Amino acid sequence: MTTAIDDLGDYRDEVKGTLRINAPTRAQLLLTRVIPRLRARHPDLWVDIVSQGALIDSVAEGFDAGIRLRDSIPLDMISVPLTSDILFGPVAAPDYLARAGRPKMPDDLLGHECIRLRLPSGKPYRWEFQKHGQEIRLDVPGRLTLNDNQLMAEAAASGLGIAYLPHLQIRDLLDAGRLVSLLDDWTQPSPSLHLYYSGRRHVPSGLRALIDTCAGLRDEIAADR
Repeated sequence: MTTAIDDLGDYRDEVKGTLRINAPTRAQLLLTRVIPRLRARHPDLWVDIVSQGALIDSVAEGFDAGIRLRDSIPLDMISVPLTSDILFGPVAAPDYLARAGRPKMPDDLLGHECIRLRLPSGKPYRWEFQKHGQEIRLDVPGRLTLNDNQLMAEAAASGLGIAYLPHLQIRDLLDAGRLVSLLDDWTQPSPSLHLYYSGRRHVPSGLRALIDTCAGLRDEIAADR
């Protein structure tokens, strides 16, 4: 895998057409940061985003680019980092913690109401923790299972239980105090998000504009992890 922003050259043609992007359920990052700036600079560019949890062959499916965690990008793709490594961890609303108490160790979660994540395979995601070389993976209990991070964030902010989420996606809820991060000393960063595309195909002007926009926003986005 090549991790670089190639010298795409100066492009003077007016940016038009439709840009198709495949993204995970973390597409909120695109909508809140990248797309507004891209549209402001290139109002004639149409953007079509397909958000899904399953990994697909973005080139075969006709997408111009995709977004994935660094470790899941095919080796023959060119990638542009969007974020630094992302912190994932348990979060809950203050009113839930007032009722149920605050977990002090990962195993304490087994006695809490957790909001479970269903993977595209249909299996529940096991929450991961690490500290001083000790790794723990928990199949947490919970009566509510969802397959979308945004829905999980809303459920947790509503006091329905503890959710395991990327801090980057819920920064506004954390800053507003609607969610509180838990077990911070057991939380380890996960691989960063990258924009990726095929280096074997012509790079259209819309994709060039997207790459430039992402590169310009990378430091700003990384600061919010």
